[in-house]
Amino acid sequence: MSIAHAQPSKTENARFDVYKGNFVEKLWKINPSWASSVGYHKYDDVLIVPDAASRATELSFCKKELDTLKTFNVNNLTDANRTDYLMIQSYLKNTEWSIAQLKGYEWDPSVYNVSGLFADILGNEYDLLDNRLRSFYRKLIFVPAYYEAAKNNIKNPTLEHTALAIEQNMGGIPVFETDLKEALAKSSLSEGEKTQYAAAAALAVTAIKDYAEWLGKLDNKTPRSFRLGKKLYEEKFGHELQSGFTAEEIYKQAIAHKKELHTKMYATTQRLWTKYYKTAMPADTLTAIRQMIDRLSDDHVTAVGFQTAIEEQLPELAAFIKRKDLLFIDPTKPLVVRKEPAYMAGVAGASINSPGPYDKNGNTYYNVGSLEGWDKDKAESYLREYNKYILQILNIHEAIPGHYTQLVYANQSPSIIKSILGNNAMIEGWAVYAELMMLENGYGAIPLSPTDEAPPEMWLMYYKWNMRSTCNTILDYSVHTANMSKDAAMKLLVNEAFQQQAEAEGKWKRVTVSQVQLCCYFTGFTEICNLRDAMKKKSGKNFSLKQFHEQFLSYGSAPVKHIRALMLK
Repeated sequence: MSIAHAQPSKTENARFDVYKGNFVEKLWKINPSWASSVGYHKYDDVLIVPDAASRATELSFCKKELDTLKTFNVNNLTDANRTDYLMIQSYLKNTEWSIAQLKGYEWDPSVYNVSGLFADILGNEYDLLDNRLRSFYRKLIFVPAYYEAAKNNIKNPTLEHTALAIEQNMGGIPVFETDLKEALAKSSLSEGEKTQYAAAAALAVTAIKDYAEWLGKLDNKTPRSFRLGKKLYEEKFGHELQSGFTAEEIYKQAIAHKKELHTKMYATTQRLWTKYYKTAMPADTLTAIRQMIDRLSDDHVTAVGFQTAIEEQLPELAAFIKRKDLLFIDPTKPLVVRKEPAYMAGVAGASINSPGPYDKNGNTYYNVGSLEGWDKDKAESYLREYNKYILQILNIHEAIPGHYTQLVYANQSPSIIKSILGNNAMIEGWAVYAELMMLENGYGAIPLSPTDEAPPEMWLMYYKWNMRSTCNTILDYSVHTANMSKDAAMKLLVNEAFQQQAEAEGKWKRVTVSQVQLCCYFTGFTEICNLRDAMKKKSGKNFSLKQFHEQFLSYGSAPVKHIRALMLK
């Protein structure tokens, strides 16, 4: 459904506002862990056992809410409410499709993991420690039943998701053994309560270990392929990304963009060659680019200093944005860089955890993957991938003005719907767009340079980084719809996208345990760049980049196609 425009009805909008409040309260009641993750703590002590009954409850909820939506005339709603209407509708349809068609609860054992839910209770100081521990305990007693239901659900799981489930669940055990013990020691609970909670935690740990052991011994003679297949993939892309493009259309645009990037990278390599080499450039374009990237990748931080380097760069990014007046960044919202928790390991090397719209003053965590335990060659490969230049672009993407900044804006949105039903293509697309925007405005320029332009070294590494987003889409689509082999994927990532072997191996693992998510980056980026071009054309000489950014972000994490309709109205 597209957004049409008519005269808003005060009565219809007032009724819809009431509906939204009721919808959200019912949503949290059947998704208490999700509620806790966004700062709504009314149901912190509830853990839903993921059995057939809970899925039936969710399907019933979706049907009733979709029927209720039909009672509203979407064309009589305000711009903000029209978007909320469409986002609620999309969420409900996606949930129905996921349960009835995708059925990930049968073949993906990694969807069952309670560690993060309990870690959030201990780690986020939204209430007194004693109160949080009591919620922790009341939730804790359902953990054995939770994992028994998980075992009953699983049928012919993929080998890749099985391995991930074992790794992440075992990685989460310290939450119940170490973190809880430390929290109990700091609390004012009675000795009897402490003993009771510790005993329940021991039972939870036993349930987690039993689940991991059960998965390891599972007699899985006919494991499902991790590849989704074209039909399910196209459907999932449509439901989750809510793009103005189909998956195949975005794939074709990514192929074309890869070619454009190679052209720009070669031109930049030619510009830099004599500065770094006394020998002649190789005749082969990709070989020349690879040599230049390899040379620039020599400049990287140490494994020990990796997290510190990230922490030191963040104030520089904020200062640049303020100096260039690109958008307002609220300095009161805390951003904490931390080592990635073990229960999150195995998917991405860096990520952001936002406190959510109900806990707007809570910490935003920048999770940094640890190189602890890596052998020397693997660590060196990783550090070369995240060299001096790429590390800065990573920080733009993950933190300022990427995810951290966008999520702060989203939490300030007057619409709770746009915050809790955030669109991944918009969220990731903004972070990718932010990388380009910063360099366009001279980020990385040599101090006191007369041009105030990003140096060609930074641009070459940006193109390499942008190639990652582009090839994410090519990889994901090709693997899940066209049976791309690992060998072909490695050639794409290493030879054409110039990634280090460790990075490429990590991306292969990621594409085997996720679907569609890797397309979010390029899809959202493409749509945001298209929208900026359209706004420039519409506004002419009155176009303001800061105004564009702040207006775009003011709509919360809505799909770009909905934001586009509102901004170009």
